[in-house]
Amino acid sequence: MQTDPATDVFQEHRPVLMGVAYRMLGRVADAEDVVQEAWLRWSSADREQVREPRAYLVRVTTRLAIDRLRQVQARREAYVGPWLPEPLATDFVTAAPDSADRAVLAESVTLAVLVVLESLSPLERAVFVLREAFGYPYAEIATVLERGEAAVRQLAGRARRHVEERRPRFEVDPDRQRDLTERFLAAAAGDDLDGLLHLLAEDVRLVGDSGGKAKAPLRVIETADKVGRFLLGVARGGIPAAEFVFTELNGGIALLVLSEGKPDSVFQVDVVDGRIQTVYIIRNPDKLGALDAAG
Repeated sequence: MQTDPATDVFQEHRPVLMGVAYRMLGRVADAEDVVQEAWLRWSSADREQVREPRAYLVRVTTRLAIDRLRQVQARREAYVGPWLPEPLATDFVTAAPDSADRAVLAESVTLAVLVVLESLSPLERAVFVLREAFGYPYAEIATVLERGEAAVRQLAGRARRHVEERRPRFEVDPDRQRDLTERFLAAAAGDDLDGLLHLLAEDVRLVGDSGGKAKAPLRVIETADKVGRFLLGVARGGIPAAEFVFTELNGGIALLVLSEGKPDSVFQVDVVDGRIQTVYIIRNPDKLGALDAAG
């Protein structure tokens, strides 16, 4: 069966484009819309004039993502309660052959980092994603953004300082993350407050995202005692026909909670010095649809 060369080229680079768009936007649906628009631009382009398809497609995708980010920022300002990125199965994020490169890609898509990126301007975010996550040279980023290289370097420095100042410390250790999540689940299910407190850092934070469409705290909960008691209350309330599935989301281990076979919530934790530093709970049904579609 003969295939279309233009389609083959686009599909080859699609994981990179999705990786850039998701890191820019923090929402799978928005990223997919941007990548689809990039395909339309590619399919109608004079491809004989395109010397480097990957560079062309990344440039188009980045510019479209900047435009989309400016559109959605006002929507997020009106969001009910804390906003968290839509959880993403990291199978869909560009893999790199080198383990160090994979670690950089995984960290750049964690919930903690994506939340910090929300505070950057669209241009700063684009520069940070292309430079820090994908290692693009400044000259190439300048071409993508149609800015001078000196201006891009200034944007990169400002974005890097901003992220470093605000990025919470956490360990990228899937085995430790899974172990603490399993113990966390067991303590909550066993109504064991002391067990939970032993797992939580004293200054732990719980961030819940429901968008006002499900039960979740509308403010960040802080301190081990308050977080522990809240989690026990959630466990006592119960979820109809609950199933618990460990999966890999946003570069780390997460607990997907199913209710009657459908995604109900995602729990993920950040770990520091062997204790849970941050608990993320995503319950907005609009952000769980991709997990349902992925099975």
